[in-house]
Amino acid sequence: MPQHPDTGRVELTDWATTGSAIRAIRETVFIHEQGVPVELEWDGLDSSCAHVLAWNDRGEAIGTARMQQNGTIGRMAVLKDWRGRGIGQALLQTLLDLAVRQGLPRVILSAQTHALGFYERAGFHVVGEPFMDAGIPHRKMVKELTVAP
Repeated sequence: MPQHPDTGRVELTDWATTGSAIRAIRETVFIHEQGVPVELEWDGLDSSCAHVLAWNDRGEAIGTARMQQNGTIGRMAVLKDWRGRGIGQALLQTLLDLAVRQGLPRVILSAQTHALGFYERAGFHVVGEPFMDAGIPHRKMVKELTVAP
């Protein structure tokens, strides 16, 4: 399980086990901070996704992301007070490691344009034209994976 000094732990999980913690983070970040409509945030895909959660040393959930079975990563959210501390990187790396273990040839995501550099530093590259999602500009990004033997 990846560790980061500013978090107690980062773990793979699922919606049935930790859905309430995941929901609380995503409601705070996407619905309240960014104004994403509720009906767009809750797309019905969560129960079939792999999720990852970051916890602080007090046992509070502070960040989350998910990956669909086809390798689409999304819903990455870190609570405001915890941003810029490597938590997003730890969440993303945990999902990338899972994708490699599952033998996926690549992962894709839709990045908010302000976060392009974050994903580029993780080895993703932009494909296609900018588009709007929930009123927020995005770009599709792809990362080719080296599958472990």
